[in-house]
Parts: sequence; structure tokens; C-alpha cells
Amino acid sequence: MASAVTSSAPVLELRSVTQRFGGLTAVKDLSMTIAPGALYGVIGPNGAGKTTVFNLLTGVYDPTEGEIWLRGTRIDGRAPHEICRLGIARTFQNIRLFADMTVLENVMAARHLRSRQRLTDALIGTRRHQTEEREMRDRAMALLRMFDLERHAEERSTALPYGSQRRLEIARALATDPILLLLDEPAAGMNPQEATDLMDLIRRVRDEFHLTVVLVEHNMKVVMGICETVQVIDYGEVIAVGTPEDIQRNPDVIRAYLGAG
Repeated sequence: MASAVTSSAPVLELRSVTQRFGGLTAVKDLSMTIAPGALYGVIGPNGAGKTTVFNLLTGVYDPTEGEIWLRGTRIDGRAPHEICRLGIARTFQNIRLFADMTVLENVMAARHLRSRQRLTDALIGTRRHQTEEREMRDRAMALLRMFDLERHAEERSTALPYGSQRRLEIARALATDPILLLLDEPAAGMNPQEATDLMDLIRRVRDEFHLTVVLVEHNMKVVMGICETVQVIDYGEVIAVGTPEDIQRNPDVIRAYLGAG
């Protein structure tokens, strides 16, 4: 039985996690310990296994070996919706909004994870259903205001400019009330100013929502600009963990990630 969790206990622990696909080992003996409130970066060359790690954390894959713990609860082997309800939310490298829904509906759909009503409440329109729908709409609108998306609430989500779609994905993830937010390439496709604005937004989200954030990102300005700890993986294995300054000086990182001889 897990011991009682204190405020200083890790939010997330990966213990010797390995993921194999047939003869391919995508992640090998990976360990990771992330403290509450951290801004934690995971970097590495293309094909290093970064997105596989996110898929393991969110229940898309069950690890071949090892254990994953979220705030003292073992989560490997659980379904994605169970893991989300326990407190992990994510965005995707390739934007995955609900294309046929409005901006507001995208956020409200995620908020339904925290609904207490039954199917019969929705079918017959009980007072509980009406109250919860109003509360979910208010919560969704508050998130849209925070992300400067309120004026687009009734527009189709895919009609938004690219940078706004990225922000909407983060707002939708926050609607699930996570304790751990996983951002997969959030700066992909952004211009330098958008990337700078994104850095400010991520810091604000971490501070205002009291979250832990894990970031996979190729934009080194973003990673080194906001992450307090950076973990580097290559061919699914850890080659370095440290502060951004340590990582930039690490010869193994320079060889593996930057391609130096």
C-alpha cells in the first residue's frame, strides 16, 4: 500500500519504464521524478521516444515493464479516461480539436469529465442537469477569457488562427481540473513572438492553477526559457537531467541532440 502523500511528495514518478513494440524498444528503463509545481522539459532528437512517454503517461500505451505513479497512485494499466480523472491532461503535437464543435463546446466537452449528473438527468432535463450545465458554461467562459478567446466562443474551433487553436487546446485541457499538464510541442508552427507569448502563458497557467507542467518541445528558446529542469532522452534512454544551463553545457547532449561530433 502506498504511504500517505505529502505536499513534498513527487507529483509524478516513472520507475524503470520500458516500452517495446515488437523488436523495437521505444523507451528503455526510463525513470523520472517530478516535484509539485515544476516546469519540467523533456527534449531529444526526432524519434527519441518523447511522445511515447506522453502516451504512456496518459494510458494510450501500457508499459512493457516498470511502474508509473501519480501523486502516490499507480496509474499504469488504467484507461485514459481514468487517468484523466485522476489528474493528467494533455495537448497534442498535431492539434486535435473537436472540429464540428464551437470554441465554447470544445471546452465544455472536456468539463463533462467532472460532471456529477446521471444520463437520466440529461435526458429529462432535471434541475441538477440545468445547474451543472450552467456551471460548466460559466467555467468554460472563464477559461476562454483567460486565453483571450471569449469573443470567438460561438465560432467553429477549426476556424481559429493557428496560434489561437493552440491556446484553445490548453484551455480545453485545463477544463478537466488537472494536477499535471502535459504539453506536446506547444510552440510548433508558431512565429517568434507567438512563442514568447506562449512562454508567458505557460508560466501564468502554472502559477494561477497551481499545476505541474511537463513540456516536450523542439524550440530550445521555449524550453530553456521556462523549464527549471530538463531531461534529455535519446533512443528512449536518459542521457542527462539538470538545469537548462547544465544541459546546454553537457557534451553528451551536444553530441546527441545538436549533432556535434
